[in-house]
Amino acid sequence: METTQKPKYPNLERLIDILETLRSENGCAWDREQTHYSLKKNMIEEAYEAVDAIEDNDMKHLKEELGDVLLQVVLHAQIAKEEKAFDIDDVAKGISDKLVHRHPHVFGNTKVNGTEDILANWDKLKAEEKKHRKSAMDGISKAQSALMSAQKISKNAVKKGFEWPDEEALWDCFESETLEFKQAVAKNDKQNAEEELGDILFAAVNLARWNKIDAEQALLKANRKFAARFRKMEEIAAQNPDKPMETYTFEEYDKLWKQAKKEVKNQNIS
Repeated sequence: METTQKPKYPNLERLIDILETLRSENGCAWDREQTHYSLKKNMIEEAYEAVDAIEDNDMKHLKEELGDVLLQVVLHAQIAKEEKAFDIDDVAKGISDKLVHRHPHVFGNTKVNGTEDILANWDKLKAEEKKHRKSAMDGISKAQSALMSAQKISKNAVKKGFEWPDEEALWDCFESETLEFKQAVAKNDKQNAEEELGDILFAAVNLARWNKIDAEQALLKANRKFAARFRKMEEIAAQNPDKPMETYTFEEYDKLWKQAKKEVKNQNIS
């Protein structure tokens, strides 16, 4: 007697069925109206929220946010299926084939001697797959943050041999750009000042890369640190309700900042 084999991931199958229903004529009007374009911001927001959960080491929250990311993937696939472009199985097949192809040391007979060989081989295979790209600047996402784009642009240029001879030369570049920015500001040349500030940020990204620091993560940590300290400043200032923070002098702000910095550090808040 033959038995019907149950799907290995029944809840994934259920999610696909639910989205088909929601997008159907008798489903939800809002879901039917969505397009790849209308949903693009949702993809970015959900991915960032998943990263927040990782940063907080909150597994319950991460499970929820990964579900939201998965929803975006399956929903885009459903829309594409309706347009007869591709479906969710095509998406899974594409990434599966890519992973097998780019891991010949696991799924083939290629010999490697560590992570550097693996990454070099990955880049080589990727280049073979992307022969239509004529420049090292091709394929860089236009939607990601400017800081992330700068890191990718810099790394791709280095792969083509465009690199500073040493870190000292890079520091000279950073200091030179800083001086040019100061000169533009002194002349009240807003357009040139903006350009020179961009050059400072790009040079800073290269300094981060040179020291194997992820500039995006470094800035995110700095943002969190500043926010935590400022919240503490507000908390301390609230103990004296007769003096709003807006009325503080620079010296009072400086004293408050130092106190908040010390308390946040003692509480191990970052």
